Amino acid sequence: MTAYRIPATGDPGLQPERTALAWGRTSLAIAVNALLSLRAGLLLGEPSLVAIGALLFAAAGGAVAIGAARRAQLSGDELTITPPRWALPGVAAATVLASVAGIASVLVEGSAG
Repeated sequence: MTAYRIPATGDPGLQPERTALAWGRTSLAIAVNALLSLRAGLLLGEPSLVAIGALLFAAAGGAVAIGAARRAQLSGDELTITPPRWALPGVAAATVLASVAGIASVLVEGSAG
């Protein structure tokens, strides 16, 4: 897939702002689940949850970086409409992993308490 670019028209400030907010919400959701996993892993001595939490924090940082790059792509005189090919599947996988890790941390903590 090649990048689809169009000239900027109208108010270019709104789309980059909405895009940045959406990426920010996604990275926040991943980071919260990372915290849940880390907390459960550290309290219960589960190294797998600690490792997943650390991985999710890295993924949250990646989502923040992608959001900043997308905001830059959607600003200026020429807008790059298509995101990088790997960005959406990667963040979708990180979001699914975050959801599974959050559920697992709650279940593991519930069974130990």
